[in-house]
Amino acid sequence: MEFTAAIDIMPLDALLDPQGKAVTSSMSNLGLSEITNVRIGKHITLKVTAASKAEAEQKVDEACKKLLANQIMEKYSFTIEALAEA
Repeated sequence: MEFTAAIDIMPLDALLDPQGKAVTSSMSNLGLSEITNVRIGKHITLKVTAASKAEAEQKVDEACKKLLANQIMEKYSFTIEALAEA
């Protein structure tokens, strides 16, 4: 079976996000002072072939831990959906 994964990687809440801080500061210059506490991360999509959704989740989790996310500085979450068969 083929699945698609949508992965979100964000800086840990306790860490400073310099990119997010710069964007937050720029919001008031654009007349958008109501927008605050911007945090900037990464969004990754990928396709995985696995026998089951549970196996696909395990593979994506392993990819996040080993390569995609720096767990010292980042947290991640993901969703998995089965691809429709043609």
